[in-house]
Amino acid sequence: MGIDPGVASTGFGVVRVAGGKMSAVDGGVIEEGGGEPAERRLARIHDELVELLTWHQPVALALESVYFGKNVRSAISVGQARGVALLAAGHRDVPCFDYTPQAVKMAVCGSGAAAKEQVQRMVGTLLGLPQAPRSDHTADALAVAICHAGHTRPAHAFAAREPEVRVG
Repeated sequence: MGIDPGVASTGFGVVRVAGGKMSAVDGGVIEEGGGEPAERRLARIHDELVELLTWHQPVALALESVYFGKNVRSAISVGQARGVALLAAGHRDVPCFDYTPQAVKMAVCGSGAAAKEQVQRMVGTLLGLPQAPRSDHTADALAVAICHAGHTRPAHAFAAREPEVRVG
């Protein structure tokens, strides 16, 4: 599972690798309105990520690392969303891996300076989607998952675990 963290929009993408072939299982965006206090937005992101982790049971969580550009305030809020994702994964015993935006773009597009539109198109192509993901947050999350899959052994990279059966 790949995560593109953000307090306003957190992208997620679940990729399966089987027999050397990669396919998308799920992807989307956890959107937060700007009117809520940060603690409520982070709580909702956490709750939704826990639900996704429970549903998909990924063997790994790959996150885009924080980019400290000119906007430090933005980097801090992205760091808060990353922390929430790490906490959700930690509670489910899912190991986490970090990749820089440049490493993700290099893995997906062959260039660390690729534009967002190019990442969207290449994600669609690599995963055999009928069209590129509309949301750049979804595309980025799927790209992070693709990047991680390329750095791990295909036999276990993103194959979902069997769901736990709970009675009662």
